[in-house]
Amino acid sequence: MNELFSALSNFSWMTLLVVFVGIAIGMVTGVLPGIGASVAIALLLPFLIGMDPTLAIVLCACIYCSDAYGGAITSILINAPGGPSSAVTTFDGYPMAQRGEAGYALGVAAVASAIGGLCSTLLLAVAAPALGKVAYLFGPPEYLALTIFGLTMIVSLGGKSPLKGIIGGMIGVFLATVGIDFSTGIERFTFGVPELSEGIKFAPLMIGLFAGSELLIQAGEFKSEKLVMLRSTLVRPTMQQLRKVMPTIGVSSAIGTFIGILPAAGATVASFIAYNEAKRMSPHPERFGTGVIEGVAAPESANNAAAAASLIPTLTLSIPGSGVGALILGAMIMVGLQPGPQLFTEQADFLWTLFAGLMLVNLSFIPMGFYCSSFFARISLIPNHYLWPMIFLLCIIGSYSVGSSWVDVWVMLIFSLLGYVLRQRNYSLAPIVMGLVLGKLFEDSLMQTSLMFQGDFTQLLYRPIAVVFLVIAALSLSFALRKLARQSSRQEP
Repeated sequence: MNELFSALSNFSWMTLLVVFVGIAIGMVTGVLPGIGASVAIALLLPFLIGMDPTLAIVLCACIYCSDAYGGAITSILINAPGGPSSAVTTFDGYPMAQRGEAGYALGVAAVASAIGGLCSTLLLAVAAPALGKVAYLFGPPEYLALTIFGLTMIVSLGGKSPLKGIIGGMIGVFLATVGIDFSTGIERFTFGVPELSEGIKFAPLMIGLFAGSELLIQAGEFKSEKLVMLRSTLVRPTMQQLRKVMPTIGVSSAIGTFIGILPAAGATVASFIAYNEAKRMSPHPERFGTGVIEGVAAPESANNAAAAASLIPTLTLSIPGSGVGALILGAMIMVGLQPGPQLFTEQADFLWTLFAGLMLVNLSFIPMGFYCSSFFARISLIPNHYLWPMIFLLCIIGSYSVGSSWVDVWVMLIFSLLGYVLRQRNYSLAPIVMGLVLGKLFEDSLMQTSLMFQGDFTQLLYRPIAVVFLVIAALSLSFALRKLARQSSRQEP
């Protein structure tokens, strides 16, 4: 830890400049739907070649971490998640903004992001070599059990109707099967469209489901009333309100850190699991989805914790913990840094500068949350007939920029209609996203486990970590089914 504080105190003006440039780029890419840190880092790769290796990787890491918070701004204000991990924030963040509590939600999101990121960064600095070895314990059977546990949460994410949650989850899992089956090489549900051979891209689908469907709903309820500015819209959270959500932030940060360490799991899975656990811990779980602050704090602390923690397998084992982690891994090799355990002995100065940069990024979220949240909240006060045409244009630009293809724009438009129809019939969009996120991971780990065990899945019982996840999944499913049985018994009379 002395090395970490020494690196912070010895920051040069150039390192500070790189950190704040990374924060600015990450915030912008987080706010713009469909862009994201992966696009920003990919575009920056040619410019990193001539940079100092340490500064180059610090820049990439700062963009990655600040992008996670930037996505919360549009999620809360206009129901348009900046990235997949920010989708969960829309469930309660946008209803709060509609109630005139945008400043409160943005402030708590900033503090939760800062605490989640700081927790995982400190853990990264203290125990990265030991924690990196945890990844070796997770093979296909463990991932299969983890995804089964995640899929059982779909029932509770369906809101008042678990059955609608199951239907939504099935839609998401089906969408995850679009594209080439890598075990057989056969195309599925592509309808002869080459752009769909790699599957439906996540960003256009998310933009359509959330922002596009909200645009259609707003168009159907358009009212040319004079806008009244609510003072509560610009109010920042108080210390008492922050203390209220600290238990949720603590648990969610731990969940995000653990999930982030696991390669291929990522911040999106972490935010869903943290949200579900916050709902399970709450004395009033039925209020989730209507605008409760715990529903904002949980995913924001989890996705920021997972963003920093995903660098653990990247640095220690050369195993990227996420798509952005893969880009950072490539950038490290490109600038002459060799990831692996030897980093802690041969490149210690680089590592401590990186950890100090991540600390500074996460610490900056706190003043941003308190002093900039009221500024960001003013976006929600723009009249709809000005705001939503601009958002529609951003949806098209964001969808097209993912793959420079008009097919992605059509995907966004189709899922805008689908999201609109589902929301009109009181379906929650959360199970669809959860099914889509976990569907591909479930299919891949199922095929790998089947080959590994030669079709004998009873061998899962000899894998302790898999057994733990399967037991938790069984308990989660039993609680959800009991809730469904109670609801049906109440409706019978």
